[in-house]
Amino acid sequence: MARSSVVAVLMLAAAVLLVAAAPQAAHALTCGQVVMSLRECIPYVRGQVTSVPAACCKGVKSLNALAKSTPDRQTACSCMKSQIATIKGIDMSKVAGVPGKCGVSVPYPISTSVDCSKVK
Repeated sequence: MARSSVVAVLMLAAAVLLVAAAPQAAHALTCGQVVMSLRECIPYVRGQVTSVPAACCKGVKSLNALAKSTPDRQTACSCMKSQIATIKGIDMSKVAGVPGKCGVSVPYPISTSVDCSKVK
């Protein structure tokens, strides 16, 4: 359960990343794909390791590439937000910093207050 919660926080971060990606052809992104893409980030955002694992960055970049359309990015955002409520022991400042540490540029803050319906 804690792992799912951490993934949710990371998914929110990825959703924000996805908003920055240019819309392309529709791709039915699922919440399961979001969770799988971000699962390796859990130890970092829970403070169990001091640096972002390479596998986490690979997942963040993969998710960013998968979310090619506005609906995909909104799905990722909504999935993350729904999972965040179940996460215990997550450092939101670490979650917000994951994209930058992985070399992914996000033009807006990663936050639990993001309105997923406005994600483009």
